[in-house]
Order: sequence, then C-alpha cells, then structure tokens
Amino acid sequence: MAPTWDSRHPRRSGASILPVLLPIAVLIVVAVAVGSWLQFTERQALDTVHTVGSQVTDRVDVEANVQRVDAAARELALRVRVTARGTLGEEEGTAPVADLSLQTSAQTLGDLEFKAHERLTTRDVQVAITDGSISDYPFDTYETDIEFWAQLDGKQVPVRMLFSNSDTLFSISATPTSPEQEAAGVALGLARSGSLLVFVVFMMAVMWALAASVLIGAWYLTTRGEGLVWAALGWMAATLFALSAFRNNAPGTPPIGCVMDWFAFLWAETVIALCLIAVVVTGVRTALQHDDTHPT
Repeated sequence: MAPTWDSRHPRRSGASILPVLLPIAVLIVVAVAVGSWLQFTERQALDTVHTVGSQVTDRVDVEANVQRVDAAARELALRVRVTARGTLGEEEGTAPVADLSLQTSAQTLGDLEFKAHERLTTRDVQVAITDGSISDYPFDTYETDIEFWAQLDGKQVPVRMLFSNSDTLFSISATPTSPEQEAAGVALGLARSGSLLVFVVFMMAVMWALAASVLIGAWYLTTRGEGLVWAALGWMAATLFALSAFRNNAPGTPPIGCVMDWFAFLWAETVIALCLIAVVVTGVRTALQHDDTHPT
C-alpha cells in the first residue's frame, strides 16, 4: 500500500530561513569590515617612522625602535642602530672616522660608545617609563623621553633620529622635544593598543555572561526543587575554574587586582561560587526531604 502524505505537516520552504540568515550575514560582513579597518590602522601606526633632528649632510643617524614594553618593570627595550653620514663616516656609514660617543637622556639607562674605524653594531638599551600604573590595566598609560646627542672625537655633531615602534601590545605617540639641531629627542606617550583593548573588553563581557548564565541556572534549580543535579554542578564548578585560566590568558600578563579584575573577574568568580554553594545546599535539603517523605 502506497504511503499517504499528511497535509497537517507541510514541507517547510527554504525561504523561511532567510530572515535568520540575512541578519547573520550582515553581522559577519560588518564584523569583518570593522576588524579589517582596526587591523589596517594599527598596521599603519606600527609602520610609521617619526623623524626628528638635523637634516644636514654630515650627521649621525640614530634608528631607535621599541622592541617591547614591560609595564611591570616600568621600562621599554629600545634597539638602536647608528649610521655615520657624510664626512663623519666611512665604508658607507658603517664605521665612524673617529671615536663616536652617543649620549642619551636621563631615562635611558646608559650611553653608547663606538671606536673609530670599527663597525657600528646595533645596541639594545633600556629606557625607564614614568607615570601611570599597571594596576590600571588595560587602561594604563605611561610617559617617557628619548633624546640623543653625538660627539665625534670630543666635538658635538648633528643628530637625526628615526623613531618607530614594533610592540603590538602598545600604541606609542611621539612628539619632538629638541629645538637644537645637534640633538634629537621625542616625548613618548604609551597606551595599550586598540586590539588589546577590544580583546580585554570582550573578555570582561564573557566573564559577566558566564556569571549570568550560572546565576540563571542556579535560580532554576533552586526554585524548581530539582535536588542534586550532578551535571549542573559539574558545569558550574568547571566554569569557576575555567574562568581563572581564561583570565590568565589576557595579553600583557596583567597583575592580580587590576581594573579587569575589579570590573569583571573577581565579581564573576564570586557570583559563580555563591551560586554553586546555593545549589548544593538547596539540593541536599531537597534530597533529605525526599528521603523523609519516601522512607525505604
């Protein structure tokens, strides 16, 4: 006997899911567009080279590139490459014609010395940063100054500095500070990069969302008298410990007690722990009442 078609359950049309797929597609396109724009602007900032100092032919060029900012140690690692231009150098600027001394600002930990006719090697120096506190993470900001003077065979010579940044966790603004042609300096303002801010704000939103999910689940279990639901208890306990590991994955190794903790993490952990305790206490009470009502 041939099967009959039940008209009470008509076949759903594929067009019915368009109202759901269309907003999702638009959201994906908007998210990718915003992400691409943010990535492009940050890449442009990292590729920017700030040039200050003298433009004469006979000068010393100093390429200063920030390799890493250590907010906890309150210092940044600066890679310095020196080139002697014009009559001040030989072998296409890779060696000075006389002893070259590169003096730095007070924030820079150490001056640089180069011997005459020897290759100018790249040096790494530490620069102290001031103001700000890492406890404000991810909204912490800092300041410092970088300045260079050059002496060739004891005589001061013009300097040009080319400053750039390679630390993707920080955005750095540079403002020229040296009106003298013989010196080159910039005042730096350091702040967390836009991508780091977006990521940390997203992490805080996830922490609150997880805490709200556990709170709703706890409300349901305690008001419905479900007893000890082990799957729910396992999920809550796993969320409690997973949230700690999630927090420790924040970029830049934030210290305990930073803004992120007080805005989200500590409160989310407190809510989840209290919910877990409330569900256990209520579940045990319900289970005992059930045992009293139905004795063996």
